[in-house]
Amino acid sequence: MSSLSLSHVLLLSPSVCLSNTGDGNPRESSPFINNTDDDKGTLYDGKNMALFEEEMDSNPMVSSLLNKLANYTNLTQGVREHEEADEDEGAKKKTVKSPQMGTFIGVYLPCLQNILGVILFLRMTWIVGTAGILESFIIVSMCCSCTMLTAISMSAIATNGVVPAGGSYYMISRSLGPEFGGAVGLCFYLGTTFAGAMYILGTIEILLTYIVPSAAIFKAEEKAQEADALLNNMRVYGTCCLTLMALVVFVGVKYVNKLALVFLACVVLSILAIYAGVIKTIFEPPVFPVCLLGNRTLQNHDFDKCMKTEIIDNVTVTTKLWSLFCEGPELNASCNEYFSLNNVTEIQGIPGLTSGVISENMWGSYGPAGMLVEKAVPSVPASVASQDKYMPYVANDITTFFTLLVGIYFPSVTGIMAGSNRSGDLRDAQRSIPIGTILAIATTSIIYLSCVVVFGACIEGVVLRDKFGDSVKGNLVIGTLSWPSPWVIVIGSFFSCCGAGLQSLTGAPRLLQAIARDGIVPFLQVFGHGKANGEPTWALLLTAVICESGILIASLDAVAPILSMFFLMCYLFVNLACALQTLLRTPNWRPRFKYYHWALSFLGMSLCLALMFISSWYYALVAMLIAGCIYKYIEYRGAEKEWGDGIRGLSLNAARYALIRLEEAPPHTKNWRPQLLVLLSLDSELSVKHPRLLSFTTQLKAGKGLTIVGSVLEGTYLTRESDAKRAEQSIKSAMAAEKTKGFCHVVVSSNLRDGFSHLIQSAGLGGMKHNSVLMAWPANWKQSNDPQSWRNFIETIRETTAAHQALLVAKNVDSFPHQERLAEGTIDVWWIVHDGGLLMLLPFLLQQHKVWRKCKMRIFTVAQLDDNSIQMKKDLQMFLYHLRLNAEVEVVEMAQLIHDRNTASHAALNDNSDATPERVHMTWTKEKFCTERTRNREPNASVAVRDLFNMKPEWESLNQSNVRCMHTAVKLNEVVVNKSQGAHLVLLNMPGPPKSRGGDENYMEFLEVLMEGLNRVLLVRGGGREVITIYS
Repeated sequence: MSSLSLSHVLLLSPSVCLSNTGDGNPRESSPFINNTDDDKGTLYDGKNMALFEEEMDSNPMVSSLLNKLANYTNLTQGVREHEEADEDEGAKKKTVKSPQMGTFIGVYLPCLQNILGVILFLRMTWIVGTAGILESFIIVSMCCSCTMLTAISMSAIATNGVVPAGGSYYMISRSLGPEFGGAVGLCFYLGTTFAGAMYILGTIEILLTYIVPSAAIFKAEEKAQEADALLNNMRVYGTCCLTLMALVVFVGVKYVNKLALVFLACVVLSILAIYAGVIKTIFEPPVFPVCLLGNRTLQNHDFDKCMKTEIIDNVTVTTKLWSLFCEGPELNASCNEYFSLNNVTEIQGIPGLTSGVISENMWGSYGPAGMLVEKAVPSVPASVASQDKYMPYVANDITTFFTLLVGIYFPSVTGIMAGSNRSGDLRDAQRSIPIGTILAIATTSIIYLSCVVVFGACIEGVVLRDKFGDSVKGNLVIGTLSWPSPWVIVIGSFFSCCGAGLQSLTGAPRLLQAIARDGIVPFLQVFGHGKANGEPTWALLLTAVICESGILIASLDAVAPILSMFFLMCYLFVNLACALQTLLRTPNWRPRFKYYHWALSFLGMSLCLALMFISSWYYALVAMLIAGCIYKYIEYRGAEKEWGDGIRGLSLNAARYALIRLEEAPPHTKNWRPQLLVLLSLDSELSVKHPRLLSFTTQLKAGKGLTIVGSVLEGTYLTRESDAKRAEQSIKSAMAAEKTKGFCHVVVSSNLRDGFSHLIQSAGLGGMKHNSVLMAWPANWKQSNDPQSWRNFIETIRETTAAHQALLVAKNVDSFPHQERLAEGTIDVWWIVHDGGLLMLLPFLLQQHKVWRKCKMRIFTVAQLDDNSIQMKKDLQMFLYHLRLNAEVEVVEMAQLIHDRNTASHAALNDNSDATPERVHMTWTKEKFCTERTRNREPNASVAVRDLFNMKPEWESLNQSNVRCMHTAVKLNEVVVNKSQGAHLVLLNMPGPPKSRGGDENYMEFLEVLMEGLNRVLLVRGGGREVITIYS
């Protein structure tokens, strides 16, 4: 082969390592849909690539890669798959057709159908009448701007790679991580479910109010009971309707799919009928008379003629209207005062586009529940208004204010995700989703804004504020404007609401199923199962139950703000995801849609947040609480998914920024806390030998500060790389079991000593380095055949001292408490030398944890011959008071150690200065000490204590120094055992190792004797700096 082509392959092949990481851990998903083992044989088919032959499994040939990508198709999703599974009846599945939907059919129309709906038909006129044209325009503009900005962010995310089934949930979870994904996915699910409840309530409201009012089961005896009767009817019929719709969805989604076009046609025809009616009002306004008594609007269900009396055959007789306000039909019957004082007038409900009514409808008319709908004309007020609620006036059914209307209106702009949810059915999703969604939002925004103006310009204000059309003989108010008949809108809106309800009940269970199958919320996993063809049966059941709770609320106006919250929360996070990815400039962030900017996303996010609190601050807080709880639950359960999300990128950026800001200089004493490097030993099975060391770490840290858990394997990295990974997994499992939060670091080194040395020197990063080392005492060092184990231990002590790091050594660490709380007891501190105050700080930190909370702190210090022990105790108490530490203080006098110095004996010892070098290696056990003590009974205790803690034995007096050190260890041990044998934990100053390595074994003996007879001991060696201060 030519050198040119070989160099070409050399350049390309390292960049195509796609299928495996080479460590036996495949990545989350291959970019190939059908990447099976059968293909492995075809990866390497050329004999002229011998140079790369061994890597062919992990690094496929470029030609093979391109061939797979060319054959890649987005499988059609959701409903169509289930439909085919139904039709196959277990036979061989059909070949899945390649998606053929374009922008118009696949995105634009579904979005249009989802956005236009129940609120436009049932509440838009009422919102315009109540808020006025100007404020309604502001409401519509805010909500449409919010969805437009969200659509821009969504377009950027949707065009940044392939979006599989799950649409918006998939986009958010893969952009913001499993915690946010789960929280927002469930919010979106709840929003879609409550939307289903809202559409069903809308369907029933149209049915009972405008189509067959006589079908009502509950009928009001009096006018005051009408509202309750309506709500009860809504509950009964709504539950029946929900059951029917759920059955339809359960039996076969294909029927819902086939009816989608019918529902869409209903919406489009209804919109066209409204605009046709508006144009017709210019030439010939429809006749819908409205009857006013004084300035009050009357419900004209029960009378035909808007007059008090009429003349029939020259006789003045009373009308039906008279009977409603008077005690009888007689002309002299006593009547309602307001009725007697004011005349009846009739006005046109639809004056028409050119009538000039627009100026009257420009401003809002908010008021409390029960406020009468009045026109701004003169009238004579009655002295008593208590009877008004029993009269057939049109009145507000709820208290109205601007923010309430925002919450009720917002659901009419939701539905913008319909296109992205069908991304798999599109011919070119990356082109269709942005164009289709943005065009649909632009179209619906124009429709809504124009409706605000034309409703205000064509319809009388009192009719606009009449929510249920009582003043126009119970007609749908928007229907009175339409052409050719009000029934076009009534029937159209009825089927539109039915269709939207069915689609919500179809979409919501699939969304829940997608979340459940992702496995990020464990308690939802049951909802991932379904029928044999994948239909989400259990998810449908849960959706129906939640939907029923919305139906039991029974009021469209009460349900709308609830689903507004959930949708706004979802849109907020879509904007956040886009802004984060843009600002972090993650390498994978390469959307094909270029017309986005982080500032637009932040504006959209801010608008979503503002609308949430404008609509209903308490619902907003509840929605955030729900999302927050789900987030913390997923975080607590440990989301093991790795989706390359933006929050992880943000964490990395924040960590990098913080590390750079964090000076490498040591922190101020006030900020000092033990940042631990825990040195663990592993057994032959690579399991942690002393897991309680991790428990103790957790108790000491209480989740704060830095914890690095390190271990060393002997060998070379090339031969033990898999062992190192297994060891790391083993340590991570132990850390999880012991609830230790921190980092794990396993080093492979030619010997243990060098490995631990590397960890002590290099663990951590920048300013985030450890300042303390925690390890277990080598319990069986005497019995060990290999002296290297305890020599490594002493070398580790020397290296921590050289690195100016504190050292904590736990004896009998396996007997330390796990998670169980200790009963009342003491933590005893034996403060012999001051090396920075760490001895005092450690018990305080332990007491912050629930395990040690009941333990009291006791501090013992040793008084020498020339010390005033009473004054020492007072000084120590004052010192602890200034340190704000609560502890009992006791000064121990070591009188029993003190003897007069015998100069003759000392001289005799000095004569022995020609001791042979072999004496250096003699190990000083307790038995040897006893025999030596009989020869020399008069060592100076103060010198001995000093020698034990600063072992600098000279050649000529080595033997004597060993006697003194062992003498001190024995006597000190006696006192400690006497005072602290019952303590839960004993903290002791740790003497430093001898400068000469020849005395190492003696040193281990001294420490063994010092701790003899004590159960839990923590030897503490300071790092040579103050770690505790009396200053604030």
